[in-house]
Amino acid sequence: KRVGLGRFPLRLDETDDGHDDVPSLRGVIALRDIPKGEPLIEIPYEMALDLGRESSDPTLPAIALLQKYCSWRCDALTEKETAKGLNEYFAVLPKYSSEDCLGSTDFFSEDALDAMQCPWIREETVRRRESVRARYERDVAPMTEISSNLYRWNRDDDGGRDAIATESHLRWATWLVTSRVLAVRGPSDAASSNRLLIPLIDMCNHDRDSPHVLTGRAAPGAMLKVLAGRDVAAGEPVDIAYGGGVEGNDRF
Repeated sequence: KRVGLGRFPLRLDETDDGHDDVPSLRGVIALRDIPKGEPLIEIPYEMALDLGRESSDPTLPAIALLQKYCSWRCDALTEKETAKGLNEYFAVLPKYSSEDCLGSTDFFSEDALDAMQCPWIREETVRRRESVRARYERDVAPMTEISSNLYRWNRDDDGGRDAIATESHLRWATWLVTSRVLAVRGPSDAASSNRLLIPLIDMCNHDRDSPHVLTGRAAPGAMLKVLAGRDVAAGEPVDIAYGGGVEGNDRF
């Protein structure tokens, strides 16, 4: 094994040293020394969840993710989806209303948003909420009128409206897309990229100065890899650069 999941102290300032209550960050950790140029992580494309072509609207892949997740909650995944490990993958995704997602501005109260000192983050959050609302009303709600099974959130319900995924659930799925999905180029003869949820790779935290490189294609038979851009020592976190390496953590 080359890497695994671990937790790292989140040092906010020099006075944090020696305290037991220092917050921690979950991420990928090297289990042994790995020289520059070797793969840190290798995942077959078939194990990734392909949410379609890349676009500027995260609500499009979010409705695809929400439908798959609802199928998983209701034990309705296909044999092919089960074989590719979606049961295990969905089980480790941050749960709806968990501490992970409630720390996102997407779930802040209006008062908390108004108190933010970064107006552009507030404006971006409000725009994303409006997009989620429009997408839910246009694409999800009408489908639930046709069949309650399409976005059925609760398996043991009698099929009433309370069993249907809500706009808030779509907001959660959109948060997962914006925080975990990676854009990967398609087959060599295609000019477009696809949005993928890639097990383990999507657990790598963001560092825009990371030298490690994500390679591979969104195509059958391809291998999605994170290659070491420098020597990595055992115990080191394995981070990657999201968004082309030009964005800071405030964007994610």
